[in-house]
Amino acid sequence: MIQLLFAMLSAEVGVAVALLFKTPLRKLVVLGLDRFKRGRGPVMVKTVAGTVVIVLASSLYSMAKIRSRSAEFGAFTPTDQVLMSRHLLEASLMGYSLFLALIIDRLHHYTRELRGLKKSMEAVMKQNRVLEETKRGGSDDIKTRDSEIASLNEQIKHLKFEIRGKNKGSQSRRSKCDGSEKTI
Repeated sequence: MIQLLFAMLSAEVGVAVALLFKTPLRKLVVLGLDRFKRGRGPVMVKTVAGTVVIVLASSLYSMAKIRSRSAEFGAFTPTDQVLMSRHLLEASLMGYSLFLALIIDRLHHYTRELRGLKKSMEAVMKQNRVLEETKRGGSDDIKTRDSEIASLNEQIKHLKFEIRGKNKGSQSRRSKCDGSEKTI
């Protein structure tokens, strides 16, 4: 059982390290955990974790029993020492394994959440760039329109001035014509 616990613990450490550092392996691990958490995966994980907790409790109970037995005799016998160290190693490995399983679950959750936040942030940044470009383009359009309006206003003033000049010239001719008719 100890070899199995060491293998499980080393696999969990590998998964945790893959989730901690941004490598191409992280994406594969996240995808694998996503698939594993669908369907019957969570039920299976809870069943295995429950079994490990029961075996851990059994190992802790055996250690307590060995201690109580050694308290009667006053010292550990060599057999009790070997059994105690074996149960202690098993309990430690199971405890570390359960702890790493919780760490992996949280790391997976936070990497998925971080990936979603990054995607939404990229979308917002993209919208912001588009809005800034339209603002810049809009301000350029506004500036060109303002300059066109200013030039048209100047043309209107010039044309009004010309029209006033022509009107004054035609009015002076009329007054001359009107004056000549009166004298007749």
